[in-house]
Amino acid sequence: MAELATIARPYAEALFKAAPEADMSAWVEQTNALAQVASDSELRNFADNPRVTQDQVFDVITKAAKVALAPAVANFLRTVLDNGRLAALPLMAEQFQTLVHARQGVSEALIVSAFPINAEQVADIMGPLEKRFGRKLEAKVEVNSDLIGGVRVVVGDEVLDTSVKARLERMKSALLA
Repeated sequence: MAELATIARPYAEALFKAAPEADMSAWVEQTNALAQVASDSELRNFADNPRVTQDQVFDVITKAAKVALAPAVANFLRTVLDNGRLAALPLMAEQFQTLVHARQGVSEALIVSAFPINAEQVADIMGPLEKRFGRKLEAKVEVNSDLIGGVRVVVGDEVLDTSVKARLERMKSALLA
């Protein structure tokens, strides 16, 4: 995985440098759509077929993405295909989004909950988190029933774990010490 991340970084940085400030969110949407299509194993098998041209792969991806691409994003996709880096495209999009968020002063907050949570509950969690971290946060929610109850929040390299599972682990450690 680290190898793909290393491959993806220069592409993401080049796309970021080419992206106009006004269209950043549109470019993120376009690259995310391309990444979602590129994640499909059948598409990658199709792209790896020696009988298929790069133009055919490009056409299939752009039609499957169902998003109108900016000319520079289309050129980016052509460069990725020409260099045989389709497998790294999802990481390129992820790293590009991270760069855009950094420019905008936004960080991603991964909220892992034991149960599904609605938008109102996410907003209740995000308010104090934004104050604590001093910046705008974009929430991404996952459900993991192993937590038993509560939530685990990851922002960058910081983890705030208020789950029942974490509390039980701390109690276990205290009792065994």
